Amino acid sequence: MFSSSLPRSTIRLAALNSHFTPSSVVVSRLSSSVRNMSVPTTMKAIVVEKTGGPEVLELRTSHPVPTPTEGQLLIKNNISGVNFIDTYFRTGLYPSAKPEILGREGAGTVAALGPNTSGFKVGDRVAWLATNGYAEYTAAPAAKTVKIPEGLKDEDVMASFLSGLTVLSFVKETYPVQKGDWVLLHAAAGGAGFLMTQILKTIGAKVIGTAGGPEKCALVKSLGADVVIDYRSEEGKDWVKLVKEATDGKGVDVVYDSVGKDTWEGSLEAVKRKGTIVWFGNASGPVPPIPLPKLSPKCVKIARPTLFGYIETREEFEFYTNELFNLLSSGQLKTKIHKIYPLEDIAQVHNDLEGRKTTGKPLLKP
Repeated sequence: MFSSSLPRSTIRLAALNSHFTPSSVVVSRLSSSVRNMSVPTTMKAIVVEKTGGPEVLELRTSHPVPTPTEGQLLIKNNISGVNFIDTYFRTGLYPSAKPEILGREGAGTVAALGPNTSGFKVGDRVAWLATNGYAEYTAAPAAKTVKIPEGLKDEDVMASFLSGLTVLSFVKETYPVQKGDWVLLHAAAGGAGFLMTQILKTIGAKVIGTAGGPEKCALVKSLGADVVIDYRSEEGKDWVKLVKEATDGKGVDVVYDSVGKDTWEGSLEAVKRKGTIVWFGNASGPVPPIPLPKLSPKCVKIARPTLFGYIETREEFEFYTNELFNLLSSGQLKTKIHKIYPLEDIAQVHNDLEGRKTTGKPLLKP
């Protein structure tokens, strides 16, 4: 079972047992030039020149391979993760400079070491968090890269890496979930929801999961959710009523809502007095500006966190990554891959994500 608090002493202890080489990866004066194996000059990559629909995802077959700069590793990607947040950058919901290569995580092999890095060597199998994942090669910061432990597959790591770190930080820090808490989790069969349901049950929380359709609901139930609501069914359309019935009219201690526009008002109704709502996604569109007086009657607390605010330091990143790898290695956390798509099918991946056709995590094979 993973720990329920985050004292500094625990973080330091976790770092000692880290799958990283701790702070030594950040800076070293032993290397002043790039050290690498044979690396091509061009690669396949998906480039976005302008905002728009999936049609703006353009395959380039001779895009320049990046050169790792200060503190960076060049990684040959074996598997890249595809996340709903990628669609926000593609559409412009989250502003970003164009042209760009989307994709915020990958797993592969270190192909070259940039200046002033240590703790890694060419050939290491690693996972990284950064940008530019929809490509055969990525220059990623060593400070946000980790060696993958023996016994864990790249695919399982990518099915849980960005989403798993997000889930762990949200249930430990945004709202520290306790045994016996009632939790409402929207999109419980999605990439993050699939992992969060399991982690919440590991803590001992009572989970109400919403999902769309009998197949997804059956999956959520198999993960241990106490109550599963099919929001597409006639009965499930009034999911707030069902949540109140399950909690004896009190409402839930916390709502984790990644849907946004379609669920935010219901989430406010479903949370109990002095409860907390955590909004962390916009699958149906962003939550509109909320008049503060709406929170007053039940003294509701709201949060809009992001993973990177919780893993800014190396110490924090190591702590959560070790938590995740331990859960995977012990078998307490199962992964589910929706499908592994070839790079050429990236537009289909985005269509499937936005059409809510995925169950589990879609992955990309560069």
